[in-house]
Amino acid sequence: MAGISKLMSILVLAWLAFATPGEAAQKVLFDTGHGERFKITDEGPLQLSGLAEIIQAAGAKIDTIDRPFSDATLAGAHALVISGAFTALHPHEIEAVARFIEGGGKVAIMLHIAPPLAALLNRLQVSHTNGAILERQNVIENEPLRFRVDRLSDHPVLRGVSGFSLNGAWGLINNDETVRVVAATSPRAWIDLNRDKVQAAEETASFGVAVTGEVGKGGFIVFGDDAIFQNKFLEGDNKALASNLAGWLK
Repeated sequence: MAGISKLMSILVLAWLAFATPGEAAQKVLFDTGHGERFKITDEGPLQLSGLAEIIQAAGAKIDTIDRPFSDATLAGAHALVISGAFTALHPHEIEAVARFIEGGGKVAIMLHIAPPLAALLNRLQVSHTNGAILERQNVIENEPLRFRVDRLSDHPVLRGVSGFSLNGAWGLINNDETVRVVAATSPRAWIDLNRDKVQAAEETASFGVAVTGEVGKGGFIVFGDDAIFQNKFLEGDNKALASNLAGWLK
């Protein structure tokens, strides 16, 4: 009986070892295959090494992906970060990302220039403005492109954060009721649509700067700015936001 009991214990431990999620199940991939200039492997002020350290400290494994997105290249990852892409995704890549989310993956997207990611955003029922936001409230250093956002809704990435700073953001629009705006500017913000440097009533509104949604078993979050998590700006509430993002991704 003692031998049988010992064997059963070994089998239980073996089952637990396989049943407990390992490092591969907690892998966070950073895209480097679409012209990104700000990366997790560099230490400069505009790079993302600080964000990578925060995600690693949360218990996730970090890796990069420089190949086209597909079911095969995304296999084994728990989350995907696309920050500051300068080139568009192929339609096949977009569908692979959608399937990744549907299967339970998390995707975080941060925009530097919005047009290259327009097709991916449209697939997620999100669109972007055709210009950068100029703010009238909570402006940083008298620069309307730089401002603090404090109009926040409930979401795990925003929990406990009173606001965060942006340094050149695109407005985000939810095209479906399944997508929510979770961070927005003041109602006095505007976009210089006709490039005359004069604010008009039709250019003025509260613009979304972070939106979230769920697809199948997974979810996504889109930020209208990629500077939020760059080393230079990764402090205070932005750092707290990064910590929340790390927890959500893993």
